[in-house]
Amino acid sequence: MKRDVIRINEEKCNGCGDCVTGCPEGALQVIDGKARLINELFCDGLGACIGDCPEGAIEVERQEAEPYDERKVMENIVKAGPNVIKAHLQHLQEHGQDDLVNEATTFLKENNIEIPDYDDKPLACGCSSSTIQELSPSEGQKQEPMLLTAALRNWPIQLQLLNPNTRFFKNADLLIAADCTPFAYANFHQRFLKGKILIILCPKLDSVIDVYVDKLTEIFQKQDIKSITIVHMEVPCCSGIEVIVRRALEKAQKDMAIKDYTISMRGKII
Repeated sequence: MKRDVIRINEEKCNGCGDCVTGCPEGALQVIDGKARLINELFCDGLGACIGDCPEGAIEVERQEAEPYDERKVMENIVKAGPNVIKAHLQHLQEHGQDDLVNEATTFLKENNIEIPDYDDKPLACGCSSSTIQELSPSEGQKQEPMLLTAALRNWPIQLQLLNPNTRFFKNADLLIAADCTPFAYANFHQRFLKGKILIILCPKLDSVIDVYVDKLTEIFQKQDIKSITIVHMEVPCCSGIEVIVRRALEKAQKDMAIKDYTISMRGKII
């Protein structure tokens, strides 16, 4: 079957092992100086390890793989103790995998293993999208000139509301952005949006991901899209935008380059 599984770029991987600690499922190990996916059954394809890789050597890719097996994952996880169990449950909950959370807790109950308190805690796997933080500009940080001209060319902008047949998509340069990015990056309009048609979505909170893939597929098939730019936040789950876009391109049988920009929570391009 085809499903999302991580892929490791061996040329970029420096063997630091940060991704191993970011994967509570135990799907990764460092072998011969490189991170390796040791068992596809253990990889849920949610990409928590991406945020722990300092070299950008890991990405989520749709490929032929064995089906993910939560019970086999739990058999492996319980050997590592309660902290790893807790991290795994937090990881699943953070990504909205309620069915897998239920399957995991059912396994723990059946085996008389205590279920840890995993609700609403910062994730051990590095998924910081819901971790409460107070941000303030660094002292002496260079400020960009104030630019007041709006560059928005289309409405609506939320993918769920857009019609793939709308004429403004014809020969368009697309900007597909996570809906937090315009707030994090002050010069969003002039740096990214100018001259482009905007589509926004949230790969973490929106519950219609398959609909999004189908809508983008239709846009790519029916409209002569000239270019695609993606802008997302640095939190791991936000990189799901690229997965959605690449899946739609694959379904549309289109081969297009994607410009991909990541915004830090302090408003910088990284």
